[in-house]
Amino acid sequence: QLQASGGGLVQAGGSLRLSCAASRGTSSNNGMGWFRQGTGKEREFVASIAWNGGSTSYADNVQGRFTISRNYGKSTVYLQMNSLKPEDTGVYYCAVSRSSYAGRGLDNYRYWGQGTLVTVSS
Repeated sequence: QLQASGGGLVQAGGSLRLSCAASRGTSSNNGMGWFRQGTGKEREFVASIAWNGGSTSYADNVQGRFTISRNYGKSTVYLQMNSLKPEDTGVYYCAVSRSSYAGRGLDNYRYWGQGTLVTVSS
């Protein structure tokens, strides 16, 4: 139901844009979010966006470098990642919230994508 793409290998300081396409009816009235999980680490919140794109939230360690957006009509959410750092390396997951808005906790989310790997080299 969720298909994430756009991951890859990039040098520190570079940029990547992740995309996540949700199947019809899965996310049109729901908030969406991005999470990531590094090797041996717990999955952590990265960014979220409300159903209409009117409200966004970011983890402190990506604030100012990452931008979340969504194409409401196509049920697609994006994550523009700039000034990437090696510590940004991990598998990035998109998710659909249980409500119109999206929080930071994993329990707030109902559907999860399969993840896309981002590797930032130093």
